[in-house]
Parts: sequence; C-alpha cells; structure tokens
Amino acid sequence: MSDKKIIAVVGATGAQGGGLARAILADVSGEFAVRVLTRDVTSDRARELAAQGAEVVVADIGDEAALAKAFEGAHGAFLLTNFWEHGSPDKEKEQAAAMARAAKAAGLQHVIWSTLDDTREHIPLDDERMPTLMDTYKVPHFDAKAEADQLFTDAGVPTTFLRTTFFWENLTGPMAPQRGEDGGLALALAMGDSQLAGIAVEDIGRIALGIFRRGTEFVGRTVSIAGEHLTGAEMAAVLAKVLGEPVAYVPVPFEALRAQDWPGAAEAANMFQFYAEVPAYVAVRDLDFVRGLHSSLQTFEQWVEEHKDSFSRD
Repeated sequence: MSDKKIIAVVGATGAQGGGLARAILADVSGEFAVRVLTRDVTSDRARELAAQGAEVVVADIGDEAALAKAFEGAHGAFLLTNFWEHGSPDKEKEQAAAMARAAKAAGLQHVIWSTLDDTREHIPLDDERMPTLMDTYKVPHFDAKAEADQLFTDAGVPTTFLRTTFFWENLTGPMAPQRGEDGGLALALAMGDSQLAGIAVEDIGRIALGIFRRGTEFVGRTVSIAGEHLTGAEMAAVLAKVLGEPVAYVPVPFEALRAQDWPGAAEAANMFQFYAEVPAYVAVRDLDFVRGLHSSLQTFEQWVEEHKDSFSRD
C-alpha cells in the first residue's frame, strides 16, 4: 500500500463518500488507497470497509486537530458536510472551514469538495418568486455549501468543486411513487414540465475517482454533474416500464409543497422551484463531459432497474 496515493474520505460510511471508497477498493489499477474518516470505527459500514481493505480512522469534521492528524500522509481527500444532520448553515460552514484548514496544514495535493450551486446567483434575495429563508438564503443547504467554496480557496487548498444534484435515491424514500385511492401509482414532484437533473448517488463517488485519476487537471475548477435530465412525466414513464404497471406524474404546485406541515417543506419547495425555473442548472451539467469522467454513468432506467425492489408496491 505504501506506493499508493492515499485518499482520505469523509462520509465513507454514507452515500457519496461510500461510493468513492468502494470505487477505490474495486479499482484494478491500484493507483489509490482509501482512508475512511468516521466518528464510529465500530459501525457496521466502517467494519465492512475495513474488511475490504480500507484504513479506518477516527475523526469528526468539526475537530480541526483530529482532521489534520487523519489527513497526514494522504495525497488527497473527498470532503462533504451533512446539512440535514443539524440544519444550520453556520455550522456547515464552520465544519467546512475546519476541513479546509486541516487540509492545508496536512499539505494535501488535491481536495474534492462536494458542494452545490448558489441559488441566489439566479434568484436574488429580493426576488419574490420564492421566500427568503433564515434571512439570507433561498435554499440554505445549497447556498451555505456554495459560500463554503471560498473557504477552501482562501485557505490555499488545491480544490475541485464538485457540484452534485438531486439523488434518485430520494425516490425510494419520502418522494417515492404513492398508491392512490384508485389503486394506481403516482409520482408527485414540484417540477411542472421542467427537466430534473438527477444522479445515482453511487456515481458521485465514481466520478470523484475519475477526477482524482486526472491529476491536477481539475484543481481550481467547478465540475457540475448529473446522470440524466428528465421531466417528471419521463421519469414516471421509466418507472412504469420497469415496475410493470402505470405510474402517473402529478406536478405539485410550489405553494402546495410550501404549505405542507413538515420540517423543511419551505426549503424543499424553494429547491424544486429553483430546479424548475433555472434552465442554466441543467444546461451546465453536460452529460457527455460527465461520462468522460465515469464511462459507466447510469441512466435513470438503469438505476430504477437496479433498485426496483426498493420501491414499495403496497
């Protein structure tokens, strides 16, 4: 392992980081080794990765000293934050700042920061199409990550800014097709007739590996990714084909989503309105370019086929 370039991975026991960890472990070239950073080295996922050959170390993304130690001797790192763990833009930026300073202190040669677009570049705070949230954001979990980009630049960390997008995995959870009173399945999304840029979360890690393989080519650059761009009706048609029964698409009005009584409804509505009303969001995600980084990029149909047993049929 000593001649391999070590990639420290935050979130390796989760979705995005886990995709990268598994991609490195499966990479026949053997160019990289993976170092998993986790708060709990005894978790099932941490143990599973260790059994597959990953190095597993304890580190919390808010602990700069622990991060710096965990980064020692590594070539690069894949870094992310989980806004939904705490719901605080300030905490998210504090965690990003700690990671940036630790990466600089450890002399990492290439960091990939998993980030998102700043929605306010397209829908300013005074734009009344959607409410402003937490005083300074339109979509807090997007905008806070985008603000954190500058922290890596200011720290002098050689960084690729990897802008992710809607995870198709959301469709096997709360956003899954639901069976109505008439017995039919319906996919309800607040997208109108617009295309939704989506991706299989596993592919994010594989794309990150493709970026690391290209050396310093993408240092200082923003890479915006997706797996496919589809309208709600097109997604429903794919689901119907794979699941073997009709699936109707129901376009949910933004205001109807905002009015729902669950935490994050207003933010979710703003997010989907941003997706639907900003064509540049899709346009900047060039699928041919993304396939150049990961040739086996999944289509939505391939992903649904792989995960069809995850869709409730009740």
